[in-house]
Amino acid sequence: MTVSSAANAQPEILRGEGLPNFEAITPEAVSEHIPALMQALESELGDLEQSLGQRLEQNQTLSWNDVMAPLQRLGERLRWSWGVVSHLNGVCNSPELRDAHASQQASVVQFGNRAGQSQVIYRALQQLEAGRSGLDGTQQRILDAELRDMKLRGVGLSGASKEAFNSASQSLAELSTRFGNHVLDATNHWTLRLTHAAEVEGLPESLLGQLAQAARQAGDEDASAEQGPWLMGLDMPRYVPFMKYSRRRDLREKVYKAHVSRASGQDGSDLNNWPLIEEILTLRRQQAERLGFANWAELSIASKMADSEQAVESLLEDLRGAAYPIAQQELQALASCAQAHGAPEATELQPWDISYWAEILRQESFELDSEALRPWFPLPQVLDGLFALSERLFGIRIEAADGEAPIWHPDVRFFRILEQGQPVAGFYLDPYSRPGSKRGGAWMDECLVRSKGTDGSVVLPVAYLICNQSAPVGETPSLMTFDEVETLFHEFGHGLQHMLTSVEHPQAAGINGVEWDAVELPSQFMENWCYDRATLMGMARHWQTGEALPESEFSKLLAARTFMGGSATLRQVHFALVDLRLHSQWTPESGVTPEALRREIATTTSVLAPIDEDAFLCSFGHIFAGGYAAGYYSYKWAEVLSADAFGAFEDVGLENEDQIRETGRRFRNTVLSLGGSLDPKQVFEAFRGRQPSSDALIRHSGLVAV
Repeated sequence: MTVSSAANAQPEILRGEGLPNFEAITPEAVSEHIPALMQALESELGDLEQSLGQRLEQNQTLSWNDVMAPLQRLGERLRWSWGVVSHLNGVCNSPELRDAHASQQASVVQFGNRAGQSQVIYRALQQLEAGRSGLDGTQQRILDAELRDMKLRGVGLSGASKEAFNSASQSLAELSTRFGNHVLDATNHWTLRLTHAAEVEGLPESLLGQLAQAARQAGDEDASAEQGPWLMGLDMPRYVPFMKYSRRRDLREKVYKAHVSRASGQDGSDLNNWPLIEEILTLRRQQAERLGFANWAELSIASKMADSEQAVESLLEDLRGAAYPIAQQELQALASCAQAHGAPEATELQPWDISYWAEILRQESFELDSEALRPWFPLPQVLDGLFALSERLFGIRIEAADGEAPIWHPDVRFFRILEQGQPVAGFYLDPYSRPGSKRGGAWMDECLVRSKGTDGSVVLPVAYLICNQSAPVGETPSLMTFDEVETLFHEFGHGLQHMLTSVEHPQAAGINGVEWDAVELPSQFMENWCYDRATLMGMARHWQTGEALPESEFSKLLAARTFMGGSATLRQVHFALVDLRLHSQWTPESGVTPEALRREIATTTSVLAPIDEDAFLCSFGHIFAGGYAAGYYSYKWAEVLSADAFGAFEDVGLENEDQIRETGRRFRNTVLSLGGSLDPKQVFEAFRGRQPSSDALIRHSGLVAV
């Protein structure tokens, strides 16, 4: 995990090992050196094909090290160099980097197609498959996945269909990047300057501070939280609390409509994702048909834990049926609350009213003011609590190592994970929102993947953990909402699976080789600990006084855990069904637009119809600019696993420290350790002693059993 010496004259972007020196990876370096890398990789792939081809012709027996090891080395050089470019494109976006990334993306996709469609390599893998009895279980899993993925990358195609497939792969990569850029730009370009105190009525101090800070950054040098002006934007740290606390219904409506219409062209700009959506969906369907699948959903599920589209629909219908009547009751409760306050909108609540009245009802029902909890959750203390929990459950120690690794922004921190005093992994944490240059949301990505060299040396895994929470303002640290605390725990769960892997084949280490609908298990599992007394009360202390969170507030948090739970579940089911059916049912010839299909689905998955301006699909980056196409259901599928996994800790008693530690070690030694080396059903059974049940999820969500 150390950086190589400056004596190495090779351009930093091509170093291919160790922690990157991010400052040296400039747009100019991308444009200048990635072409040379791609040329070298193409040449080396050709040499490998020639060598393997000759040996196959001579009927020589090939070993794992003859085929998989050199393939992995080629893939790792590309992953290291292009991975850091893609990472910086997400966290330090600029027009220059964006252009450099776009200019090289085609050659990266082309190389992936070339390797994935190599007939020689496929024949070599088939020979390994014929002698699979000589491989260990992990190698067999990797081989099966590689053969399947080559089929999905078009190895069986030839002639015109192969050319069309490769052309469409290029187009899809470019369209996904453009889609994400449109969302980033649309989010960043919209602002609302507020100058009168009446316009910020109801907004908490923390948000006023953020809005004033945004105004100062935009040129209002004298802006203050008390006097304004205040600059509103569509990034989540500003948008979510504004919708929750603003007493100005007219401004909530304005902000909401701007948010749900992002990148839809409604503002008259050329940031319009509607044509991209149709093009992406059409190309995906054509790709699936070329590979012998009925549609993209069938192709997607071929590499998932779920057995079929019907199995996914069945789970989603169980959850929809349980959540819908509860969501209806929740909407009625909000209307009653608004009526009790004499609000004219009580008889006809609109989407921009939901967060506002839900917060009022939450405060009245549980006397729980989520904004008032922020002072008890300063980021440094939350990290201490998260690290203490990880030590308690998994037997590791986490130490700050700031200054020991290169970073890409002054906000970024670096940490090491140790076991018995020895480093086993590391991670970067980039916690704060930067609307102009950092895409929204939260994610974990790989910086370095665990692997073992031929000389026996081990590359230790390093993760990127990215969040978008409220930044510090002046001398005040980042004071987190409880939602932001849960998000941090969630991403750290992904990080733990990446960092605590014991698998030394990188193709199955950490999250590699884990079926997509099982990959959210550790992340959603970690969220449960935010409601554990020892964990929460151990970290929740007032940032100024050091006072512990009052017991009464902890009780309220527990009581409020399932507040609006029906609506939350229904929302996820809506997203999952829209994604699944767009990728299974929609075609250009179907006579309906993707948006019309989405609105039809909303009749049974939403208790408030989408408004005319609602163009949510235009910012649905998970499925159009991310990896969740026909896979968004994975959140709920994995939540069944994660809730049941946490149930193992509930079964032994959360106060039973010895049993909790023992169960935590078992979770580490199975779910976190085994990565993609075993089928996720087997991994879960190794931990839980049985196959998963949805009972715990129904209970945790506050839904009646179906």
